[in-house]
Amino acid sequence: MQTPLLPSLVLAIASTAALHAQAFHLDVPAEFARCVPAGATVKKVAGDMGFIEGPVWIASDGHLVFSDIPGNELKRWSAKEGVTTFRKPSANANGNTLDAAGRLLTCEHTGRRVAVQEKDGTVRTIVDAFEGRKLNSPNDVVVHSDGSIWFTDPEYGLKTNPTTKQREGKEQPGNYVYRHDPKSGRTTAVVKDFVQPNGLAFSPDEKKLYIADSGAPRHIRIFDVAADGTLSGGRVFCTIDQGGPDGIRVDRDGRVWSSAGDGVHIFAADGRRLGKILTPEGPANLCFGGADGRTLFMTARKSLYSIQVSVTGAAR
Repeated sequence: MQTPLLPSLVLAIASTAALHAQAFHLDVPAEFARCVPAGATVKKVAGDMGFIEGPVWIASDGHLVFSDIPGNELKRWSAKEGVTTFRKPSANANGNTLDAAGRLLTCEHTGRRVAVQEKDGTVRTIVDAFEGRKLNSPNDVVVHSDGSIWFTDPEYGLKTNPTTKQREGKEQPGNYVYRHDPKSGRTTAVVKDFVQPNGLAFSPDEKKLYIADSGAPRHIRIFDVAADGTLSGGRVFCTIDQGGPDGIRVDRDGRVWSSAGDGVHIFAADGRRLGKILTPEGPANLCFGGADGRTLFMTARKSLYSIQVSVTGAAR
């Protein structure tokens, strides 16, 4: 005979189920379970910031660096010290990543450049122009294993003239995706047909490049990467149904993790959406980190969130 559940136990089970339902949206439950372990919860790590972006995990020191764009500051978080200032002013920094030497690369809105911070703390320009014209406002950046730097250049960081509704100071004829070769110093526009190119990430084998368009299309496209650094293809990989894609990451198994208006959406390598990690605030970007690489950090408006996951990020 089955023992009836006590009312308090029934309530506890119901509350747990409700919490789980609020935390995730499942499209392919079995596949989603490979990404996020049972019982994982979204945790608020820190709050009361401006608009945060560009998280990057610094494994050598065990801390996270991220941008507070309106705060004009790069922030640092560690489990021991919490949130502290990493660099201020930051030229309204947005996206961040590390190069092969472990140096911090940063996209600056008001600096209108991609900059590198040397080990001694010196910050210098990597690239700030294309064909003699200033960049718009570099947004996000990744580094290929050959050392090349790939970044997006939408116009979000440029002020809009209230009368003409045009972006002030814009010199580029479009919003492009670039590849910069530090060895030759050459910068190439590899894609020119995006509305607002944003997050970008390589597949684990670097043969594919995913690029988010956070403009009207609100989709992620996938390109084939040739040995000479040129791109081909560019079909739509997936479309975001809530808000638009911003920061994206690829895990070691080739899944694509994208920020969206309601949380983080996880897609299989064939473009099927596996599910969503729902968040209290819409995340703009994300990264894998933590001691074992299995913490997903999410920069979401004014707050930093995290959740334990079952996979690690691709090498780049």
